[in-house]
Amino acid sequence: MTSPQKRSLAVASLLFLAVLGSTGTANALPAFARKYGLRCSACHEAWPMLNYFGQKFKDNGYQLMNDRDAPIWQNPSYWPVTFRIIPNWHRESTNKVAVDTPAGPNAGQQQITSDGFDLSGLDFHTGGTLEKNISFYVLPSSDSSGNFHFETVMARLDNLFGSPWLNIKLGKFELDNLVSEKRILTLTNISGVYQTYHFIPPGDGNTFGQIGDNQLGLEWMGHSVNDRTRVSAALISSNDGNVGLPYGNAYSGFFAASQAFDVGKFGVDRIGAYAMVGLAPTNYLTSNGGGPLATPFGNGSALNNQSFSREGFVGLFYFNKLDFLVVTQHGNDNAAFGAGYGNFPNGGPNFVPGTPLPPGSRNPTWNGYLWETHYVYSPQLIFIQRSEWELMHQQAVPTNASNFGNIEMFTFGYRYYPIMTSRAGFAWHNEYSWMRQRGTAPDGTDLTSSSLLLGFDFDF
Repeated sequence: MTSPQKRSLAVASLLFLAVLGSTGTANALPAFARKYGLRCSACHEAWPMLNYFGQKFKDNGYQLMNDRDAPIWQNPSYWPVTFRIIPNWHRESTNKVAVDTPAGPNAGQQQITSDGFDLSGLDFHTGGTLEKNISFYVLPSSDSSGNFHFETVMARLDNLFGSPWLNIKLGKFELDNLVSEKRILTLTNISGVYQTYHFIPPGDGNTFGQIGDNQLGLEWMGHSVNDRTRVSAALISSNDGNVGLPYGNAYSGFFAASQAFDVGKFGVDRIGAYAMVGLAPTNYLTSNGGGPLATPFGNGSALNNQSFSREGFVGLFYFNKLDFLVVTQHGNDNAAFGAGYGNFPNGGPNFVPGTPLPPGSRNPTWNGYLWETHYVYSPQLIFIQRSEWELMHQQAVPTNASNFGNIEMFTFGYRYYPIMTSRAGFAWHNEYSWMRQRGTAPDGTDLTSSSLLLGFDFDF
C-alpha cells in the first residue's frame, strides 16, 4: 500500500469518526421520572449521564422493585416516550484538505472551514416494563435528514428465579461498559464519541471492534442486591450492529466486571475492566463482476475469519462537586486487518485465499487513554473537560513512522439546565473540541481539526 493510499485511508477514518459524532445518541427518559414521580436528578448527575442510583435503576431493568413497576398499576394515560433533538450553530475546520483548484501555487491542500445553523438527528426513546421483571427499550434514531435506523431494540428478562444475578437481554443494545458513550455529555463532531472506543489505525480494515457502537447479540448480566458488584458477558455478531447478516458467520464476546466502593462523604466510586475478543471475516465469495455474493439472508459466504481484541480498565471517581471518568484500552488486530482487509461489503479490499500479505505485515497494536473531568457547580450547571490519546504501539507496516496515526483530542464545554423536570429537559450547551492525527494530511504531515458548537439540547 502506497503512502498516498495510507493517507487517504487515514483521512477517511477521521471523517468516519466525525460522522459518528454527529449521529450519536443518548438515553435519557423523563418518561421514567413521570412514571415514578421522581425528579430527573434522582437518576442523573447531569442528564443524560447517570449517577449511582440511576445505574442501579437501569441494572434492575428500569424498575424500583416495588408495586409500581408492573404496567397494570400505571395510569392508563401514561406513555413512556421521549423525543430528543438539538438545534445548533457549529463551526468545523480542518487544516489540510487536498484540493485541485485553483490551479497554480495554491493547488494541493488548503484549510477548509464551514459554519452555520444546523440540526442534530432525532432520537425517539421508549422503554420500561412489559410486566414486572420483563423490560424493553426501543430507540428509532434518525440522522439530521430524517433517515431512520434502529439504534436500540432489546427485551430483557430480569431477576430470573428471584435472583439479581440472572438477567438475560436479547436484541441490539449498548455493550455493558461502565463508561457509557450513549450517555456522553459532549456533542461536537469530534468529541460526540469516545475516540478510544472507535480508534482504527490508518489503513486497518477492522470495523468490528468499535466498543462504542450498539451491537446485536445476547447478554447475561448479574449484580449484587445493592449493585456494588456487577458482571456481564455477551455473545454478539461480528457486524458492528448492522442488520441482515452482511458479514457472514462470525461472533465476538464482550465481558465486563466492576466493583463500587463507599468513599464516605464523597459518595461511591467504581472501578472495572472489560474485554472484547472476536473473530471477523477478511475474505468473501463474489459474483456479478466481483461484488459480494448476495444471498436472501445476507452474505453467508464470508470466510477466513481473523482475530482481534480490545481490553480496558475503567474508573469513576467522585470528590464532592468534582468527578473523573478514566479509561485505558489496549487494541490488537490480526495482520490481515492491518493490511486493509475486513470490510469488503462496504468497499474494502477482498483478501483472496493464497494472496500473500505485503512483506513485513504485522499485527497493529495500540493503547488508548481517556480522562474526562466534570465539575458540577450546581444541579443546573456542569463544566466538562476531556482529553484522549490514541498511541500506536506497533505499526502494521514496519516502515511507517512509530507515531503514524496517533490521535490527541481535547474538549472543553459546559451545560446549563434552566429546567430539568419529570416532563421535559432543556440544556444550553457550549463546547469546543480540537483533534490532531499524526502523519495523515495529504502531504504526510499532521492533520488537525477543530469543532465549536452552541445549541439547545432538549427532550420531552
